[in-house]
Amino acid sequence: MPDDRTSDRPAAPHGDRPAGQPTDRPAGRPAPCPGERSTLRLRDTRESGETGEVAETPRYAPEWLQLREGADAAARAHDLLDPLRIRLANLPGRADGLVVHDLGCGTGSMGRWLAPLLDGPQHWILHDRDPYLLHFAAVASPRSAADGSRVTVETRRGDIARLTPDALVGASLVTASALLDVLTPEEAAALAAACAGAGCPALLTLSVAGRVELAPSHPLDTEITEAFNDHQRRSGLLGPDAVTVVAEAFAEHGATVRAHPSPWRLGPGEAALTAQWLRGWVGAAVEQRPELRERADRYLAERLAACVAGKLRVLVHHSDLLALCRPTGGAS
Repeated sequence: MPDDRTSDRPAAPHGDRPAGQPTDRPAGRPAPCPGERSTLRLRDTRESGETGEVAETPRYAPEWLQLREGADAAARAHDLLDPLRIRLANLPGRADGLVVHDLGCGTGSMGRWLAPLLDGPQHWILHDRDPYLLHFAAVASPRSAADGSRVTVETRRGDIARLTPDALVGASLVTASALLDVLTPEEAAALAAACAGAGCPALLTLSVAGRVELAPSHPLDTEITEAFNDHQRRSGLLGPDAVTVVAEAFAEHGATVRAHPSPWRLGPGEAALTAQWLRGWVGAAVEQRPELRERADRYLAERLAACVAGKLRVLVHHSDLLALCRPTGGAS
């Protein structure tokens, strides 16, 4: 899961995420898993410019991240991959392999999806605040690229909000999934500046778009959606405005920006995910507008019953963003 800085906010949904669920595992780095690969380099570090220790934060249960991984993979925009491959092929130093920074990596689902779709050797640098999720992501990382080349990984523990250009020196690509909507405008500007400074493209997927379609429809759908969107924007966060704001931030640095829809399409086969998403979605709406509680409780019960019966379908709109920053070193 992305670096959702929940310590200063109520434990509630961010993007498509249910409330943060602390694990029952002790704080600190988990013990190495049996069979950990020699390609792995685990290390705790802080982002450039950060001072002091990285505070422990509420964690998202890996079970939720695993539950949504299939829907995420099905939703991501494959149409953005060809322009990305073309740019990567022309980057300086490409012959030495790709260096990919995955921001707010969570359990590493972005790497598991993307690494096998790209050719050539790859070294993934996984960033997150949660040492447990970093460990999970590292040990579950893919072993090989599309052409069979080796994929290696290391982890860096730190706050994505403090990202600086120095942190991305030598980067070939920056990725993130379900991250942009929990950034502030200042953090979005810093992300764009860091990528532009490194001259690397950024593939930023699954940002909420503020639109949800449920079938059959219900009179309360619109009100719940509006309340949820207001919740997403609390404390100055970008929420459903994220893709527009981030695209503008990259464009200010001369990047070519492409956006593409990447909706979740949830039907009877995704009932478990739909139920979890519904609880978080409605819960955030009620947190934002407590006067909704009584009606929202009935609404949620009806929706969950329809979900169990296989009669509910949900389209949760997202957008993927590809920002092709001007390469450094003279490549076009």
